[in-house]
Amino acid sequence: MADSPARLKLTLLPDPLAVCRLDARAEVPAWAFATPGGLVSITRTGDEISVVCPLDRVPVGARCERPWRCLAVAGPLDFALVGILASLAVPLAGAGVSIFALSTFDTDYLLVYESDLGRAIIALEAAGHRVVAAAETRESPG
Repeated sequence: MADSPARLKLTLLPDPLAVCRLDARAEVPAWAFATPGGLVSITRTGDEISVVCPLDRVPVGARCERPWRCLAVAGPLDFALVGILASLAVPLAGAGVSIFALSTFDTDYLLVYESDLGRAIIALEAAGHRVVAAAETRESPG
């Protein structure tokens, strides 16, 4: 089994995000995909639908937490790697920063409240990771 890389590159995505909750019987919301681009994630369980999308797409009155900022782990990540999220979550927990984690086939995404972003970056960099703004990289964040 492969080891986890000690140092990760994370890209701060530009758009503030929202994490919304819909009833499990609701339709997948078209508003989450209203314009192309930006991170959108829809997760349906027997209890709810969770929607992560750019904040400016959320309709007035929607039940959601906001604003979040997203740190994308440079990928693609090998499925055999272990401890990726732990290497990020542990220093953030130590700094008192809450996270909302998402994973895709290629990589992981960490959402932190916008008000905690500065503290999150300091904690991640102190742990040996590198955080860059989306404009500072030509590579895909994920």
